Amino acid sequence: MRDMKIVLNEPGVDGLTGAVDALCVWQDDSTPLQLHPGDLGWAWALGAVRLAAAVRTWSVDGRIIAVGYLDGPDVLRLTTAPDLRQDGNLARRLLADLNDPERGVLPPGKVGLEIPNGALLREVLLEAGWNLDEPWTPLRHDLSEPVKDSGLRIEVAGPETAGLRTAVHRSAFGSPRFTEEVWHVLAAGPVYADARCLIGYDDQDNAVAAATVWSAGPGKPGLLEPVGVHADHRGRGYGTAISVAAAAALRELGASSALVSTPSSNAAAVATYRAAGYEPSSERLDVSRTA
Repeated sequence: MRDMKIVLNEPGVDGLTGAVDALCVWQDDSTPLQLHPGDLGWAWALGAVRLAAAVRTWSVDGRIIAVGYLDGPDVLRLTTAPDLRQDGNLARRLLADLNDPERGVLPPGKVGLEIPNGALLREVLLEAGWNLDEPWTPLRHDLSEPVKDSGLRIEVAGPETAGLRTAVHRSAFGSPRFTEEVWHVLAAGPVYADARCLIGYDDQDNAVAAATVWSAGPGKPGLLEPVGVHADHRGRGYGTAISVAAAAALRELGASSALVSTPSSNAAAVATYRAAGYEPSSERLDVSRTA
């Protein structure tokens, strides 16, 4: 990398699929949890123009070697090509771009950054005055064997049931933003071709839980993003059940494993995923800059 020119880009709408393709290639069960194509797929609900404005790529000779997604104006989720995760030149270039607001990646002042475990960039940032921040617990469900029955009737959401899917989400997260119209934007995005929205029903045929699962291709880890239980039906094991169903859906899509991550402070969520067969991996710490 020493003699290579690293180019920072805002890829635009036409370049989004290139960023997604790179993220797909980088997913592997031997690497720590990292930014997943499903993260961009879920954000596609914003619309392609808004998503493109939040994506940054770093390239060498046309090859994308790092992808960042601004999950908010001052929070960047960043990963790199696994073979360059310990590359000092890339880490120093990323530091320079992250610390210089004129580069158009992060604003001045307090910012947060998510990077995978094992990245040299973390050490470089800490040496430059950044700080360790919120801990997250990644969890993984191996899919080499069939997944047990979830105990719920599961339906894959489509245009006719999008209203039920979005109603569960709004109740689960207390957010009015995920409307049926937004779901149609999400489902029209190219990443959703390898995704499924699941609705779980109880014995009375109430829609009690929902999840969206994202494939990165056959033989690669898939992602749960998001998972939620309707507020009127909490405390009955439906979070565990829909997480089991999500793993089964990813196995049907050819995924090698199912991934999910939650703040370590959310002990209930960690317990729910563990009950569904997800095993925790090494805790990951975000990093932040205060000035």
